[in-house]
Amino acid sequence: MKFKILHESKGRMRIHLIQKPMTFEQADTLLFFLHGQKEVTYAKVYDRTGDAVIQYVGDRDVIINLMQRFQYKNVSVPNGLIENSGRALNRQYQEKLILRGIGYYAKKMFLPYPIRVCMNAVQAVRYIWKGMKVLAKGKIEVPVLDATAIGVSILRRDMNTAGSIMFLLGIGELLEEWTHKKSVDDLARVMSLNISKVWLDTGDQQILVPASDIHVGDHVVVHMGNVIPFDGIVMHGEAMVNQASLTGEAQPVRKKNESYVYAGTVVEEGELTIQVKEVGGSSRFEKIVTMIEESEKLKSGAESKAEHLADKLVPYTLGGTVLTYLLTRNVTKALSILMVDFSCALKLAMPISVLSAIREASLYHVTVKGGKYLEAMAEADTIVFDKTGTLTKATPTVAEVVSFNGMESDELLRIAACLEEHFPHSMAKAVVNAAKKKNLIHEEMHSKVEYIVAHGIATTIQDKRVIIGSAHFVFEDENCSIPDGMQNIFDKLPQEYSHLYLAIDHVLAGVICIEDPLRPEAETVVSTLKKSGFTKVVMMTGDSERTASVIAKKVGVDEYYSEVLPEDKAKFVEAEKKAGRKVVMIGDGINDSPALSAADVGIAISDGAEIAREIADITVGSDDLFQIVTLKLLSDSMVKRIHSNYRFIVGFNTVLLLLGVGGMIQPTTSALLHNTSTLVIGLKSMNNLLT
Repeated sequence: MKFKILHESKGRMRIHLIQKPMTFEQADTLLFFLHGQKEVTYAKVYDRTGDAVIQYVGDRDVIINLMQRFQYKNVSVPNGLIENSGRALNRQYQEKLILRGIGYYAKKMFLPYPIRVCMNAVQAVRYIWKGMKVLAKGKIEVPVLDATAIGVSILRRDMNTAGSIMFLLGIGELLEEWTHKKSVDDLARVMSLNISKVWLDTGDQQILVPASDIHVGDHVVVHMGNVIPFDGIVMHGEAMVNQASLTGEAQPVRKKNESYVYAGTVVEEGELTIQVKEVGGSSRFEKIVTMIEESEKLKSGAESKAEHLADKLVPYTLGGTVLTYLLTRNVTKALSILMVDFSCALKLAMPISVLSAIREASLYHVTVKGGKYLEAMAEADTIVFDKTGTLTKATPTVAEVVSFNGMESDELLRIAACLEEHFPHSMAKAVVNAAKKKNLIHEEMHSKVEYIVAHGIATTIQDKRVIIGSAHFVFEDENCSIPDGMQNIFDKLPQEYSHLYLAIDHVLAGVICIEDPLRPEAETVVSTLKKSGFTKVVMMTGDSERTASVIAKKVGVDEYYSEVLPEDKAKFVEAEKKAGRKVVMIGDGINDSPALSAADVGIAISDGAEIAREIADITVGSDDLFQIVTLKLLSDSMVKRIHSNYRFIVGFNTVLLLLGVGGMIQPTTSALLHNTSTLVIGLKSMNNLLT
């Protein structure tokens, strides 16, 4: 790709691509490519000008080389990303705003006054009718004020004021609609599926294939804890399916033969084979948008309070207008009050602040599923970390395989990988990746695989029961034994590693030693979170007391709990909430799901189990725990902005009221200043919170 550098500073460059006018698809493809580069920390692509702004770390020559080698055709973009990117939406609303402004001023400059009067009268009917409908329901809300202000101006034959009010109201409506729709679409997009591979049932065996290879009519197997990748009909199996991502209802639904299942829902228990009915990427997106629009999920407490307060203030504004007229008999002074309404600004600024914060979070690879979770994050005082894959690296590695039955270590690893690949977790991925590195290719050699949450996996190979999992599962639940003469080797297993135990026919066959190193940033993140307002930092893990104590000491948590089950984590969260604390839970596995669901804010690591990501309220990237610190700063900043907006709205509009009642400004000026301040604070609320 040919390009030229327009501007450059340390760690940042603006480039212009030398090509034909850039299409929306090309702009989104380039943006997706840039976001996928580890050297790029931030990128923005301007389709109108064909420019791109790139912020990066490291050597500039690496970025230049990346762009020189870039070709649109070589980038594989996930289904639905380009179709629902929001670029067309932005262009549409930008043009609407420009045309609205040009039309208003052209009308004033070129149309005769009588024609303008007729046009304003026709336009006023919509606002007056809307106000009458609200009044007919026995409510006095903002539309009533708008209708009254416009109606009184028309009765006074002040058509210029009526026209100005309607123009400013129209601009405000457009801005609110644009910001809301964009934020909802952004949220829906990041909630959309990003499934790269699925299990295809060929009849003889199950094979892992790219999702893009699946066609309508294919049979796909979905194991427990995984997301259903396509809409389809259940052909075999029975399962409890969590449909919260589409319906907002967390109670799982039983699915069996001939039941219809939807893409994006999660198999909580059981296993399903589905016949694919729809493979398009847009249907899932549209369903999520509908769910968000119809639910209260986006609304924070501050938004709801602002809306209720706004509606409560309307009768007082109307009453103040009437009282001022009765006391002064001055229509001008009374109208000055009517033109200033607190509720309009409150209703516009608060949702925009929240939705913009959600949008900004996505720039840091943080997915927030609703404004109330940002608010809860700002208020939280207790944070609970899972250990494996959260405080420790998301990519643990196999350090050693110890054989206890005479089999080759590679053969034991091959069997383990064959089982573990069905249930993605950081430990399971370590086993699968180790087998891949050694080119230990395997065919499906087992019967149906059963996953026992927080314990392990069980199946049958050649009529022998094969299990892999924790010591508790293997030796206590399954009553497996250590082969004769091997106790000494067992006692000398390296203590610095986590252990996965593989047993065949109730006898220990091998132990897989997994190195699970602490994230280098973990200690600093915990320390920073304490300084940012968390008074209690807890670590909970199903790992042994020995391993847990070492990690807890290194990280600096206030409390830690070892060898806990999923229900123990959830019970701890519930107990903390009953004690009056606001709790944040961070995890990545299927076993963390109950606690993620129970917490005020559940945060999942993006590289973890699919069910954890679906149940969680917020998802952060797998490569850097500092995103949690960023999330905390963003949440605190959002709450501060909301309070700042509230003080400004109340203060500024109170001054306008006093000036109007004192006869120091005319109603037209009052309306102009009020509506202009509302738009300004709305636009200001769209700005990024963090620099």
